[in-house]
Amino acid sequence: MWAALALHGHAQTPTANGNPIAPHIYAADPSAHVWPEDPDTLYLYTSVDTPGTNHHASMASYHVFSTRDGSNWIDHGEVLSVDRVNWAVSHAWAIDAVFHEGKYYLVYCMKNLKDGLFSTGLAVSDRPEGPFEDTGVIEGVENGQDPALFIDDDGRKYLYWGYGHRIFGAELNTDLRSIKPETKIELSGQLEDAFEGPWMNKINGVYFLSYPGLPAKKWPQHMYYATAQSPLGPFEPKGKFMEGFDGQAGTNHGSIVKWRDKWVFFYHSAWVSGGNGTNRSLMADFLNLSPDGRFSLASPTRSGIAANGTGRTILRLEAENGRAAGGFLKGATAGADTSGYSGRGYVTNFASFESLVGVSAYLAKPQSMKLNVRYSAPKDTHVFVMVNETNINGGYEAYREIVLKGNEGFADADLGVVDLKAAANLITLASRNESGLKIDYFELIPLP
Repeated sequence: MWAALALHGHAQTPTANGNPIAPHIYAADPSAHVWPEDPDTLYLYTSVDTPGTNHHASMASYHVFSTRDGSNWIDHGEVLSVDRVNWAVSHAWAIDAVFHEGKYYLVYCMKNLKDGLFSTGLAVSDRPEGPFEDTGVIEGVENGQDPALFIDDDGRKYLYWGYGHRIFGAELNTDLRSIKPETKIELSGQLEDAFEGPWMNKINGVYFLSYPGLPAKKWPQHMYYATAQSPLGPFEPKGKFMEGFDGQAGTNHGSIVKWRDKWVFFYHSAWVSGGNGTNRSLMADFLNLSPDGRFSLASPTRSGIAANGTGRTILRLEAENGRAAGGFLKGATAGADTSGYSGRGYVTNFASFESLVGVSAYLAKPQSMKLNVRYSAPKDTHVFVMVNETNINGGYEAYREIVLKGNEGFADADLGVVDLKAAANLITLASRNESGLKIDYFELIPLP
């Protein structure tokens, strides 16, 4: 992640193609993972750009996306933000994630309150889609920007990070909370045109370090890789696997993952914003690995990794996550006693009209989307729904016109098409004296 001018101003706004992924939001720096608990699902952990800005200082949160087929994606919403990290002040830049001892960890960077420099943070969740709770910084990492965490086959753990044309690596202690200082090494001198954003893969016993670099120190960034026989080198440069491209954001940053027996490179562009390098979009394309262990040069495609070249992303916002995902609970409470819910549970105990649940949907541009709610209710239940303080049914006096039909389990209700603004949108639901109502999640679905 680094401020830079975009390459070209070529606007592309595909809404049903494989690339960009999730064109409803400006997101970048994708960290891709397939977890052992669910090998059929691919997860992306990303930073989020603020719409309309011309700098990266306003970046304040992270999102998680998932897919089971490469075409249909879910935006799980905000999973961590600067305002929930007590040591941080700004600059929620690139992230990574790791599965360790039954928990999911988010490894991220933000500028700290103490000296205004980047620190590398560690947050934890019991679910791969989050949300995550901060546990503090990883000690021993100065200017810890663009972190990537790698666990080797022998269980040893390594952290890589980069800033200002320099890339570093070190072995982590078992608890992930500090590096072993004697193992810290600067790798930049072993790499070609190194800049930032390292990523590590182990392929057939060989360590592949990929990263964005500046050829002859000139923008835009190209993607390079180098190989070694050990995780901290020495590394041998192998050249580029993606050059600058039309509609690039100036920066590039991403991850390589093997999924369904194919190698995939996740990265970002400025295709949706028309070349604004601070409003970026997620991308994915296949990589070819030759028998002698070299990646072929890849180029962006409109089809990406989507079947038949078409894709769609819905927003699924779990009600029970509350403030941890940018929303809130007021009066109503989270529960998990009734089966059939998704995520961690649901929201219930709507004992009075002041009992509310709110979720946050973050968008790149103003747009209209279909709003659904998944719920359970023992009888027909009247609800009051607002989007950004506006009643979706046209007025306060008519709130009882929205009726969720009684059912025995969880069911989906279509609440109609809603108008949303750029950046954060707050969706709020209330119900008067309906303690039996359970709200599982809200979905926002792009219009055809």
